[in-house]
Amino acid sequence: QVQLVESGGGLVQAGGSLRLSCAASGRTPSRLAMGWFRQAPGKERDVVAAINWIGGRTYYVDSVKGRFTISRDNAKNTVYLQMDSLKPEDTAVYYCAAASGMYYSTDPGQYDYWGQGTQVTVSS
Repeated sequence: QVQLVESGGGLVQAGGSLRLSCAASGRTPSRLAMGWFRQAPGKERDVVAAINWIGGRTYYVDSVKGRFTISRDNAKNTVYLQMDSLKPEDTAVYYCAAASGMYYSTDPGQYDYWGQGTQVTVSS
């Protein structure tokens, strides 16, 4: 079993920055593609960013391109989401997810493991 633990959420003013971290532990597969998803109240859980096992290929939803950066450190089994120029519409619970294999997916149903979520609140 794989455990994912997120950290780094909080309250920030519009235009500010936060860095989310997600550490994987337990019986981790040899390769894990990773993703960050978010869910606002009354809305579905949607992909924000994703990264392949090697880290060379990434995906960003259009609304965060140029503002968010996903990265990973496989030696530490950790994935990061650097969020800059935050907007009130970025307010949501952010979830880290892992999928066995090398390649990411934008479909939350393709992920095998999920973290507990961390709240990000951006005030105007």
